[in-house]
Amino acid sequence: MYERYGPPGVLRIEQVPVPEPGPGLVLIEVVATSINLSDWECLRGRPLYSRIGGLRSPARQTLGSDIAGRVAAVGAGVTAFEVGDEVYGDNLRLKGGFAEFALAPAKVLAHKPERLSFVEASAIPQAGAIALQGTAGMQAGQRVLINGGGGGSGSFAIQLAKRAGAHVTGVDNGSKLDFMRGLGADEVVDYQCEDFTRLPPFDHILDLVAHRSVLAYRRALLPGGRYLCVGGTVPTLLRVVTLGALVGRGTGRRIGVLPVQQGPDHLSRSPSAPWPARCRSTLTARSASMRLLRLWPESARGRLSARWSWSHAERTRGLADSRTRRGAEAPRRRAGLSQAVSRSACSRAAS
Repeated sequence: MYERYGPPGVLRIEQVPVPEPGPGLVLIEVVATSINLSDWECLRGRPLYSRIGGLRSPARQTLGSDIAGRVAAVGAGVTAFEVGDEVYGDNLRLKGGFAEFALAPAKVLAHKPERLSFVEASAIPQAGAIALQGTAGMQAGQRVLINGGGGGSGSFAIQLAKRAGAHVTGVDNGSKLDFMRGLGADEVVDYQCEDFTRLPPFDHILDLVAHRSVLAYRRALLPGGRYLCVGGTVPTLLRVVTLGALVGRGTGRRIGVLPVQQGPDHLSRSPSAPWPARCRSTLTARSASMRLLRLWPESARGRLSARWSWSHAERTRGLADSRTRRGAEAPRRRAGLSQAVSRSACSRAAS
């Protein structure tokens, strides 16, 4: 929990009552959760849009939007789920995945596929929706660039673009180049050494960390090409929204922000082909001795590849061991974590 914006040190572990589900809500016993950039932004209170609903203090005091677990209770009017159902989803509005129980609107949840573990399922909802919608329309033979290809959404997007038959260039820091190659990227670029907007132009660009000028993005596109950003600095996003269409006019170039639609209805490209059948995330978990408060900033700065996910069973074991060894030391010594580095692999499952 946290009551003020700041670094990971403002987080603390508290015992709170189990919430009761109201109408349209589902109480979930959280088995696994994952960390997204949105969690880091809400913790820090930066950029400013992360303070929507809570300008001075957090509107939701427990972070964690991507969740996977079992239904513990349902509120009035909920008919799609029953107690004991295994579910997953992006609970961006109410959050709560860092706790043992979380309330979520029924409309943001879906039944967890049996072939996915809880940890795997928790890594998909937010990053998967961004990647799936951001790569829609990509075709065989097209030149595609994914800026931020070594992160959660980017690692999925590389695979989906390759599955469409595109020639894919992944951009991220130098430590992630081999990771992106392993996902199928045809070319990789270290942004610290090379500006991708100076490369031969592309048909599609999905930018997950936008910070350049609109004119630079126009230069990076072929006539008729499309640039979409979802994430980046506030000034850049405002420039893309206000100037993107104007700058691209006359050449057929489309420059804009991707309006990501969350929820199970937007996690597939057709009713018969849900996300898990299209791209499965294989997670290699490390032991609970990893510490969330120590490594989370590294992930937020882009130094760790792809998705972070951990199970509450591992967290509970970490807490018990810590209390036995250290008694009442600082919360950072009691936060057990299982690091999950996504080595995702697309499967060509039959629809």
